[in-house]
Amino acid sequence: MASLKHLLALALLAPSAAFAQSATLRPEVEAAVKSVHNEVVNWRRDFHAHPELSNREERTAKVVAAELTKLGLKARTGIAHHGVVAIIEGGRPGPRIALRADMDALPVTENNDLPFASKVTTTFNGQSTGVMHACGHDAHTAILLGVAKSLVAMRKDLPGQIMLIFQPSEEGAPAGEEGGASLMIKEGLFKDFKPEAVFGLHVFANVPAGTIAVRSGPEMAASDFFEIEVTGRQTHGARPWGGVDPIVAGAAIVTNLQTIVSRRTDIAKLPAVLTIGAFNGGIRNNIIPDKVKMLGTLRTFDPTMRRQIIKDMNDVVTHSAQSIGATAKLNIPAEPQTPATVNNPDLTAKMLPSLRAAVGAANVTEPPLQMGAEDFGVYALQVPSLFFFVGATDPTVDVVNAPSNHSPFFMLDERSLDVGVRSMLQVSLDYLNQK
Repeated sequence: MASLKHLLALALLAPSAAFAQSATLRPEVEAAVKSVHNEVVNWRRDFHAHPELSNREERTAKVVAAELTKLGLKARTGIAHHGVVAIIEGGRPGPRIALRADMDALPVTENNDLPFASKVTTTFNGQSTGVMHACGHDAHTAILLGVAKSLVAMRKDLPGQIMLIFQPSEEGAPAGEEGGASLMIKEGLFKDFKPEAVFGLHVFANVPAGTIAVRSGPEMAASDFFEIEVTGRQTHGARPWGGVDPIVAGAAIVTNLQTIVSRRTDIAKLPAVLTIGAFNGGIRNNIIPDKVKMLGTLRTFDPTMRRQIIKDMNDVVTHSAQSIGATAKLNIPAEPQTPATVNNPDLTAKMLPSLRAAVGAANVTEPPLQMGAEDFGVYALQVPSLFFFVGATDPTVDVVNAPSNHSPFFMLDERSLDVGVRSMLQVSLDYLNQK
């Protein structure tokens, strides 16, 4: 039987029967890609060398606003802290669309030997760390600036209006803060300009450069952050019977939580993931502490499945602790921190020929469901949306083993920048010019 890695690679590389059609690349698109190529590369390298964490994208936002102003656009700043928005007015009547790029970086110390590698350091959650565009948001921002410059050059003959959304804090706002797509919507992003469709892209390490991966319907999972607090009773480590050990109770909770997805959830319908990522308790080898705190994430695609899993989690947390004499409480938001990213089926079917035109029909593939989360799903709850992956890894490198997004070794093949500009331009122009 083929290995799982081999099967995943085939799923990424083999075109689906649904992607059999082809279309024609617009000549103005290819001319625009060549025209802005050097600027897009330079913008990306500049952003890469000067990364900023979520809700801290001050320099990035200033650069973006300045570039949009140079194009003669009115840049609205300060939306959701450091978001930047501008509208391109076409010379002819037509539809309204929105194009989105995210701008924030990650608390990751870069391990790539590049002349523009990040040397930025900061303090994050009380620890010293590097800051790196380890997810490719530097590329997204540069691509959208290139698309903006290209569309402005065509503005006289352009039908409709295009909203450019440069979004902060996709990776999640710091504790105690709001941010990202949800805050942009909350602060009225679509109040005066409601687009018919929103388009976004993401460079992706598990897809080879020169190709695009997209699927209709659910594409990326909803993400929940949760914490579990276990309360016991402190005692000396040599006299465990004198107290209640929350570490043992916590260990039982971790073990039993794993039975929810593996034994209680019908993952034949849609997958789910339940992970404990932090287990904190105690300070000394011979003291059993009072409390233990655990942090984790839940990933789902279906709201009904999510509700059932959370119900099961509450049961497991409560009763596992009680069986050892401790108490425990699960804290999880009523709504997902990040909703699932779901591509509108009609919009996806309509725009697939445009994506094929950008890279060739054989280079548009259907990826597996992605358990990673993206707050682009917030826009998809407002209007029909399409989000697609642009290959980021050198085609000579095995994408299954390539450093993933969020890795300190994440390496963007800059050929993906042209693909991003080309595909977003083709999608935009085809949509705007539809009869």
